[in-house]
Amino acid sequence: MKKWFLIAAVLIMVLIAATGCSSEEKQTLNVLNYDIYIDKSLLKEFEEANNITIKYDTYSTPEEMYIKVKSGASKYDLIISSEYMIERMINENLVNKLNFDNIPNYKYIGEDFKNHVYDPTNEYSVPYFWGTLGILYNKTTVDASSVSWAMLWDETHAQRIIMMDSQRDSFAAALKLLGYSLNTVDENELDEAKALLIEQRPLVMAYITDGSPDIMINEEADMALVWSGEAVSAMTENENLDFVIPKEGSNIWIDAMIIPSTTEKQELAEKLIDFLCSTDATLRNIDEVWYSTVHTEAIKQVDEELLSNPAFNIPQDDIDKMEMLRDPKEFIELYSERWTELMAE
Repeated sequence: MKKWFLIAAVLIMVLIAATGCSSEEKQTLNVLNYDIYIDKSLLKEFEEANNITIKYDTYSTPEEMYIKVKSGASKYDLIISSEYMIERMINENLVNKLNFDNIPNYKYIGEDFKNHVYDPTNEYSVPYFWGTLGILYNKTTVDASSVSWAMLWDETHAQRIIMMDSQRDSFAAALKLLGYSLNTVDENELDEAKALLIEQRPLVMAYITDGSPDIMINEEADMALVWSGEAVSAMTENENLDFVIPKEGSNIWIDAMIIPSTTEKQELAEKLIDFLCSTDATLRNIDEVWYSTVHTEAIKQVDEELLSNPAFNIPQDDIDKMEMLRDPKEFIELYSERWTELMAE
């Protein structure tokens, strides 16, 4: 009996050891991205093809992402975020240079999306999607003929207006309405923008980052400050909705993939970037997130209905009046202080 007990114990120990080794061999890739910004079946497919586990974490704004990275609570291997925060992270040595030998699908990234100020030598990032900021509105209740940011200050729509819980985006609407740069560090201009947002405050139903499209689809609000992909998704669900890029100009943004300096799995992260840059993966992502693509081959396969949507195929006349957000460096406090004061009103 003792003999059989000993044999059983040894077998159990062997099985435990084998299981432990197997678990150790299976790598985990830590990915940080905006919520609802990827077809998650792609992650599952990549996991299975490479015998790894992807731990997928999300955030709402670039500022929140930056805080997560700086806290060091998690060591991320791949991050998808906005250009101005990528610029800041590059300046602070928080991003690794990429080995493009591991990213052959980079050849599909359009030239219009390279050599921008946040990564002028294209060493640190791979563009993911692009878009703009505008107003999603209900055609049956809103007169959009002014084509102006002033629409968001129209008192006839009190408590039917949604703004973003995002300081750079909400300030963008006010700054552009005043005729100022989205990147101003002039305190008088920022004070004017804050005063305008305080004036607007009684008209605002809510400040939210995610959820505006659903509220607009259900016609519980008349208009909302949104990113263009949100407008596309909402317009496909409710024919009463439309999107306008105000005449004063707006923000043109590029979200990109970067590998933070905390990674210990750079080659695997680059392999995931390459996978996400394939034509098939890009088309599946477009169907999921509805944003404008940077991919030269995928755009040729997008259906006509989507290409006819002005929030997806953004007119060049509007692009010409757009401005890209920059990293304000230490001047970010000028925005943060005023945003805190606005939210305390």
